[in-house]
Amino acid sequence: MTGETHAVVLGGGLTGMLTSAVLARHLDKVTVIERDVLPEGPELRKGVPQARHAHLLWSGGARAIDSVLPGTVKQLIAEGAHRLYLPRDVVWLTPHGWQHRFSGSQFMVTCSRALLDWVVRRQALAEPKITVRQETEVLGLLGGAGQVTGVRLRDRSGESTELAADLVVDAGGRASALRRWLPELGLDQVEEDVVDSGIAYATRVFKAPAPVAQGFPMVNIAAAPGLGKPGQNGALVPIEDGKWLVTLAGTRGGEPPTDDDSFLDFARGLRHPVLADLLERAEPLGPVKGSRSTVNRRLYYDRVANWPDGLLVLGDALAAFNPVYGHGMSCSALSAKALDAELGRSGLAPGMVQAVLQKVAKVVDDPWLLATTQDICYPGTKVTAQDPRIAPRGDQEQQFADLLSTAALHDPVVSAAAMQVTALAAPVSSLESPHLVAALRKGKAHEPLTAPPFKDAELAVLDGDAAGAAASA
Repeated sequence: MTGETHAVVLGGGLTGMLTSAVLARHLDKVTVIERDVLPEGPELRKGVPQARHAHLLWSGGARAIDSVLPGTVKQLIAEGAHRLYLPRDVVWLTPHGWQHRFSGSQFMVTCSRALLDWVVRRQALAEPKITVRQETEVLGLLGGAGQVTGVRLRDRSGESTELAADLVVDAGGRASALRRWLPELGLDQVEEDVVDSGIAYATRVFKAPAPVAQGFPMVNIAAAPGLGKPGQNGALVPIEDGKWLVTLAGTRGGEPPTDDDSFLDFARGLRHPVLADLLERAEPLGPVKGSRSTVNRRLYYDRVANWPDGLLVLGDALAAFNPVYGHGMSCSALSAKALDAELGRSGLAPGMVQAVLQKVAKVVDDPWLLATTQDICYPGTKVTAQDPRIAPRGDQEQQFADLLSTAALHDPVVSAAAMQVTALAAPVSSLESPHLVAALRKGKAHEPLTAPPFKDAELAVLDGDAAGAAASA
């Protein structure tokens, strides 16, 4: 190591900023390498094309972000983001029916991805140890199979330079080139699993009706897997400035249209037409935007033999999920928290990055299985995977899953347990706890719902009664 410890982070997105904030706690200097020009405010940028679509920051990830950058969630709320408690603040048609709106301790933070990235970036870059080199491309790594010692760069003028580092962290997202660089270091190729449902997204932003612009719930119409037809779903997400961000999605063969005229028709054709009913009462603020960057892909860097010191990979560069489940950002935050813990324990000692990779593999494992075992149920899904767990559930396993999912709709104890797992606040294994099994044996705590569980003010919007909505709010 050099006298002054230095880390280089590849990528200035959410993962890169959280990672940089962690590294600045433990090292003397951190340099972020970014291909784009980072916006000065909450604006979209070219390097994150999927940022236009709905993004959910689950409470497990939100709490991890606050542990890395204290006060971030509070700042997001101050900038107009919404804290929606689960399932109280969601009108939710699950594959098994309408969810009762129980109170709960888990939540999601909803806002535009541009606002989320900006607030996190502003928080991270307030640390003077962190500098950003923008419009700079990474050409490769320095060092060898035993130790990575830096990176080769090219700036916007075309000049190539070398930058030494004690630690290089690839946070470059789905576009990461790391797997191509491994042979240059004398390392084996990395194992890869891919589950591609072919899902596509279409998103449009609306101005919410004024009486409920600040208090409307998220509305989520989920697809129902296992029916032998493409899965189609939609979500209305309250974001900052009194807007609704509406994302429609469909798997291979059932993709949503990207033209303005057909957007509402697709929403009306979902398992319930309530999204279309609401959007007829809202004002569009721009055209429909589409995206197909949705493949579940996991690269098992933790299994590469003789992994070198000085090289770490985090975020979508390691495991990227179908965005419909909303787990990518939370996994990045939990991974950064794992890095913080390991650096606090061992610093830059040999074997540190290997230990972090093992911890991060555990962080991403539950959301990986939640996404892939759902996506394989849709026709046309393409699977290239060695993980034996990515397979249709057996009869007994499916019966338990159906029992649990159905009970969560009308039992607050089961619902709370399910929300903890969804929010990445508890492992999937917690669903086998004795108190949950006891709750499943009790039977229905509430009668099943037959219609969306809107409150009076929310129903007034559907009825076109602006005055009633304002009076009930």
